[in-house]
Amino acid sequence: GKLKQTRKFAEVKRLLNPKEVKERDKKGKKGKEAVRSVEKTSSALFFKYNSALGPPYRVLLDTNFINFSIKNKIDPVQGMVDCLYAKCVPCICDAVMAELEKLGTKYRIALKMAKDKRFERIPNPPGTKNDTYADDVLVDIVTQHRCYIVATCDRDLKRRLRKIPGVPIMYISNHRYTIERLPEATMGGAPRM
Repeated sequence: GKLKQTRKFAEVKRLLNPKEVKERDKKGKKGKEAVRSVEKTSSALFFKYNSALGPPYRVLLDTNFINFSIKNKIDPVQGMVDCLYAKCVPCICDAVMAELEKLGTKYRIALKMAKDKRFERIPNPPGTKNDTYADDVLVDIVTQHRCYIVATCDRDLKRRLRKIPGVPIMYISNHRYTIERLPEATMGGAPRM
């Protein structure tokens, strides 16, 4: 009855001590003033869509995308053309190439495919080495230059890329390439999910 109500009132009163609230406000204001940097967004972005992307598309390939393409018997260049109905230039960064070399003889077909003349080699951004994790390098490249489509089947990398506005993601679904976050105007006949 009445004893319970007063006990609850006392607990609430203990929680809301006005001196503590004032101290919290002072600490909160100092902390908020320190963080005031806003990341600049590109003028080519229309909400999360990158309107600057156009053919010939430059597609950054991830290690597992190459492996899954081989498993699904898809030629990367032809698969990209079928997906986007435009010329595509597959690009491979040095970190992905190093990762393929480390995988050994089991993935020698993927390495041979990556050394194809049609694939463009991209150097790693400054501050990264070949032994750096390839996903980190891909994210660095895409955040610096928003002119790439990233091709990957890795869920964690896709999750990281979705946080970056204006970066379309290509992946494999139903034995063909599919793309997300590319505006329908430039997408052509790509399969929609």
